[in-house]
Amino acid sequence: MVAPRNMISVGRSALRAPLAPAARGLRTAVPAPVATVSSRSQEKSPAKSSPQLPSLGRSFATSSCAKVYQPDPQAMTTVGNQGSNQLSIETPRNNVEYVTTTLDKMVNWARQGSMWPMTFGLACCAVEMMHVATARYDQDRLGVVFRASPRQSDVMIVAGTLTNKMAPALRKVYDQMPEPRWVISMGSCANGGGYYHYSYSVVRGCDRIVPVDLYVPGCPPTAEALLHSFLVLMRKMRRGRKVTRWYRSL
Repeated sequence: MVAPRNMISVGRSALRAPLAPAARGLRTAVPAPVATVSSRSQEKSPAKSSPQLPSLGRSFATSSCAKVYQPDPQAMTTVGNQGSNQLSIETPRNNVEYVTTTLDKMVNWARQGSMWPMTFGLACCAVEMMHVATARYDQDRLGVVFRASPRQSDVMIVAGTLTNKMAPALRKVYDQMPEPRWVISMGSCANGGGYYHYSYSVVRGCDRIVPVDLYVPGCPPTAEALLHSFLVLMRKMRRGRKVTRWYRSL
């Protein structure tokens, strides 16, 4: 029973002790812990490590934009050419195929530099098609010149809503175009009916009437989008191998 009495006496003595100046609201000068500061200054603080973010294939900071994962172009080309004869056509097997391959490249170069589109405007998308021929976009610098006759054209631009009554005329104009020929579907209505998809009088996509090579999305698409489709079509023209296929079919 000695310990409890001592504890009680210690507690009473602590209560009778005068309050410290800081407790009474008085300002006092606190001495700086010299020894503690000197000892801390000699210690090396560990480097602060930032949390590691998970690698999701994209950059989380502007300084590390260059470290974003870049796919291997060779692997992508290999995957894209699977199931096609593109590699076998571009690789000549003998001197004769070297000549035919070179001839194909020359013909494709001439075709992509002199595209003559047949304008088939059906709705408001045709207004954007006209803008490509203005001085702001200047399609003539790419060798693209509009033609009103299908017999002088190699590209058809279907711009607008295709109705059931207009479908036979579209097919008739397409049949009059010489080979090789390409079709560009411009706008949502030409691609799949667009706003009038459920109408009784609208064809849900001009690809039901003629084969389409390129689709330009938008309602209406901009003139820049149509100009970009010309560049994509030029890239597609470079892959044509008519003479090489004719030689290998012999």
